[in-house]
Amino acid sequence: MSLDPATLAAILGMTLATYLCRAGGYWLFRQIRPGRTMRAALAYLPGTLFVGYVAPGLWSGGPQAWAGGAMTVAAMVATGNVGVAIFAGTGAAWLVWLLR
Repeated sequence: MSLDPATLAAILGMTLATYLCRAGGYWLFRQIRPGRTMRAALAYLPGTLFVGYVAPGLWSGGPQAWAGGAMTVAAMVATGNVGVAIFAGTGAAWLVWLLR
């Protein structure tokens, strides 16, 4: 098995871009001090980004995705444990896929 130079260049380029985005954020917030309102708004950002990534997949995913999503939410509400919720949602999606 050999590594294609173009593939290696793409991997290294994505690695560099990811690093620069993270390092740039840390650098920026060392330069400025966001106020209380900005910090409160930024606290909600991870949840909104997650919904932005998940919602389109659920919208177009069909019964398998809907069952997985519903079970994930139900397990998270019931247990409060992210690992259990992911396991339950994956299991529900797999079960629907198996029964189709």
